[in-house]
Amino acid sequence: SGCGSLISSQFSFVPAASTNPKAALKSKIVAEFRPQSLIDELLLYKRSEDQIELKEKQLSTMRVDVCSTETLKCLKGKALR
Repeated sequence: SGCGSLISSQFSFVPAASTNPKAALKSKIVAEFRPQSLIDELLLYKRSEDQIELKEKQLSTMRVDVCSTETLKCLKGKALR
């Protein structure tokens, strides 16, 4: 409805690709756009953010002596797993 008419009104003013290379490039980008790959990348990013948040929460609940090099080595080893 509202979006469809907005899109169609914008495309009706785009010059022919043969006369406007910029319009041809835009048309190519739109034609080759694959939303699923974007969705997949966003899901991976979200999972990564969730993992970071979980690890931060786990660390905040632990009582860690930050002056102990042995404790820090242990934490570092766990983080690399």
